[in-house]
Formats: sequence, C-alpha cells, structure tokens
Amino acid sequence: MYGLIFDVDGVIADTERVNAEASIKVFATLFGVDGVVRSDFEKGLGRGAAEYVRAAARVHGLDLSDEQVEAATQARQETFLAMLEKEPLPAFPGVLELMSTALSDPDFKVGIATSSTREKSEAVLKSAQIPYLKMEYVTGSDVQKKKPDPELFLIAARRLGLAPKQCVVIEDAPNGVEAAKAAGCRCIAVTNSTTSEHLTQADQIENSLKKVTLQNLLHLIQDPN
Repeated sequence: MYGLIFDVDGVIADTERVNAEASIKVFATLFGVDGVVRSDFEKGLGRGAAEYVRAAARVHGLDLSDEQVEAATQARQETFLAMLEKEPLPAFPGVLELMSTALSDPDFKVGIATSSTREKSEAVLKSAQIPYLKMEYVTGSDVQKKKPDPELFLIAARRLGLAPKQCVVIEDAPNGVEAAKAAGCRCIAVTNSTTSEHLTQADQIENSLKKVTLQNLLHLIQDPN
C-alpha cells in the first residue's frame, strides 16, 4: 500500500492569495498598519495562522502580544470565510484528477493534512469540490507542534495505516517540505505559492499537478536514493 497526502492552502486551491488579502485587511483595521504586502507573510507559510500573522508583524516592526495575535487570527479567519463565500475557489489544475485516480486505485490511500483549522480548511475543500470525506483528514487542531515539525505528517501516515516512507506529500511551502522530509515521507513541491529556489528540499518540484501520475509517485517511493 502507498499513501498520497495533500496539504490544503496553496496546494488544493489558490488560498494563499485570499489568505494574504484577508490578513492585509486585518493589519489595517486592527493595528492601523498600511502597506502590508503578500510577501511579508512568506516566512509564516504553512506554519499555522499565528505564525503567519507574526511573520508580517516582524517585517513591520510590530511586537504583538499573544492576545493581539489571537484576535488577528480570529479576524483573519472570519474575513477569509466571508471572502470565500462571495467568491468560491476552484481546485488547481490536476488536483481533482490526481485525487480521483489515487482514490480509485486499490494500492493507494489518500489523506489531507493541513496546519489550518478544521473550519477554515473544510470551507476550502467544499469550495474546491474535494471528496475529503473519502480521505483521512488531519488539521492543525490535531497537533501540538506546527510545521516545520513533522508531527502533522506523522499523524497523517499513522491514520492511513502506513509508514511515512510509503507516503508522498504534496506541498507548496518551504516549511511544509521540511516537515514532510523530517517525517520520512517523499515530497513533491508545487510552485503555487513561492519559487522553486525556496523548495529545493523536495524530491521533485512541479509547476502543476497536471504532470504528476501514480507511476511518478511509485517511482519516488520505491527509489532508494
């Protein structure tokens, strides 16, 4: 048996754009900070909402308290969900096809593993018409440690009933790639959220999942190098 584990934000749909737009609004309304841009959040990609907010705060010289971070993450999620309701996000090209192929193959098990909350990630999965009820589904609420710690992917592999070395993780962020590799999984990175230069720890880098096949996954898992 083999495992295929998908991250959500930036892998399944273009949520990073909406995440950034929602967060920029929060910085302006809560902290009176204008001029925040998407790249300010980059060091927090894949590390959960709190680290995402703190990344931009550091860029702009803000020393936020835990209470302020919590307020910002809650406001960010509410803003994100409202934006998603107005404008649903489709799945990235190749995502549904790869999932469908793996789900129909008796040798594969499929999982979702995200640092995001259950409420936020489920809204994305529904928007993108992902058949997530057929998969193992792990969220940031299920772990104590966020990426780049490997806990998220270790739990996902365990719930699939597989060893990490039997699994391929699809990621889009450096912290996620690091977490996948630390867990002992193979990793394919897609350049949906950052450039290939930031994803060099991955076993394979693609600009679209349209190019990824089950044979490709098997080759990665079975390759001793």
